[in-house]
Amino acid sequence: MNSQLSERIRQKSGSFSKGQRMIARYIEEHSDQVAFMTASRLGQTVGVSESTVVRFATEIGYSGYPALQQAMQEMIRSKMTSVQRLERTSRNIPADRLLDEVLDQDIDILKRTKENVDREAFYRTVDALVGAKKVYVLGAGSSLALATFLAHYLRLVFDTVHLVEATSEATILQQMVRVGEGDAVIAISFPRYSKKAVKTMKYASAQKATTVAITDSPLSPLAQHASHVLLARSDMVSFVDSLVGPLSIINALIVTVAIKKKDEVADTLRKIEGIWDEYSVYEKVDEKGS
Repeated sequence: MNSQLSERIRQKSGSFSKGQRMIARYIEEHSDQVAFMTASRLGQTVGVSESTVVRFATEIGYSGYPALQQAMQEMIRSKMTSVQRLERTSRNIPADRLLDEVLDQDIDILKRTKENVDREAFYRTVDALVGAKKVYVLGAGSSLALATFLAHYLRLVFDTVHLVEATSEATILQQMVRVGEGDAVIAISFPRYSKKAVKTMKYASAQKATTVAITDSPLSPLAQHASHVLLARSDMVSFVDSLVGPLSIINALIVTVAIKKKDEVADTLRKIEGIWDEYSVYEKVDEKGS
């Protein structure tokens, strides 16, 4: 179990009620299970009330049970395999509750992302990107989808945007051989962190490029080599990483950068709309119906 969590429990153990001692013992023995239990389910499993579980969390110094649960999830995220994640979900969430559980978790992730985002860091990042000569975007694994989305829209804002193909370190460095001062490199990674993304940031930083990390924690290895860090919540939903938090931050980043370069972006969009119409790129919907 997380040493910090164990220490919190140890320090407060002398003042625990009987029910709180039962919770502490269960957490120490089954932390990987508790990380995905609601307060109500943990209480039922241990044999105490939900309010006792909530009081236990605050007693050991957390703002509430969600904060305690988050600490346990962060502790095991980098250790659990995809199969273990899938098995954990199968045991802890009834099949007829999966839709609601996933939607509720995503809503909670968005709320926590909004509450914790560093607004000054966000706007400093925007200002840094606005003046960039070239922009490189990298995301490995599930973060590739975020990188592709971000690069797609940034191409409407900047003349030169590279979506870096992250198949190998050699491939990455070959694509970034010309990166340097005045360029911006955006790397996206969440647990389990991509070593390729971390090494890319280290290389880009050494070349004096502006480096932007979109990740989940100041302790993320990606943040160590970043000029600017944008933090977003990313929690596990079974074997799937929920990326609604970082996607929302990326949406805000695209919109804000575009507004900063409004005149240029408007010209680009007018030209693109003309091309789409001329070549009938999109099917038009007859609002009157057939």
